[in-house]
Amino acid sequence: MKHLQHLLKAGIVSWLIALGVWQIAALMFGKPDFLPGPLDVFQGSRELIADGSWLKFVLISLRRVLAGWLLGSLWGVPIGLLIGHVKIFRQLVEPYLNFFRFIPSIAFITLFVLWFGIGEESKLILIMYGTSFIVILNTAAGVLALDEEKVRAARSLGASETQIFFHVIIPATIPYIYTGVRLAMGNSFMAIVGAEMIAANEGIGYLIWTSRLYFKTDWVFIGLISLGLMGFLTDRVIRFISAQAFRRYGITTETRFGGK
Repeated sequence: MKHLQHLLKAGIVSWLIALGVWQIAALMFGKPDFLPGPLDVFQGSRELIADGSWLKFVLISLRRVLAGWLLGSLWGVPIGLLIGHVKIFRQLVEPYLNFFRFIPSIAFITLFVLWFGIGEESKLILIMYGTSFIVILNTAAGVLALDEEKVRAARSLGASETQIFFHVIIPATIPYIYTGVRLAMGNSFMAIVGAEMIAANEGIGYLIWTSRLYFKTDWVFIGLISLGLMGFLTDRVIRFISAQAFRRYGITTETRFGGK
């Protein structure tokens, strides 16, 4: 408890120092349109909160991110399991995987808008694309990292291949899946910002993009801070839910992922 309180105090002090440096830098430039300080950003946030647009944009972007991330993870996990477990499937899929994973999701915005329109479908598919590769690669790495002795031991005890897959391979791969979906959340936010900048009239990405038309640099900072807070909170929720599930099944996150 004392250690946690110490870390909390250190974090607060660190943020206060960062805000102080930011405010001093803004005063030195003396141009709020170029570098607004924390006070300018706070004033701008009051405007957006007062008319309800900030909360509306946050909820819209968060809904898109969570939906695309969840769909991409649900699709990526079984593909990763198959790649890691079935050699012939891995040999067939790896060339495509290693080709497309180097093409960023934002490069497909024009095509996705052309193919799926400017509605929610194009944005969700874009997020799914950006999410799935990290989940697939981490899941496959977890399967391939499995100690072969565990598989042999299960076979010697009479376990079928199906039982080995569901009771040995998948449980051993869960920590890697966990890492993959956490990392993929960051890609989901990158994808939605690009999509909302180009093909949306609502959302945080739209707020950042349109702020330039009105020289509202403080709104740009509000959008950036909002994305950071949304990502931080969603990551905390994922970590909390995963920790509860891992504790139930005797899996610890401290040794695998550097603690809570």
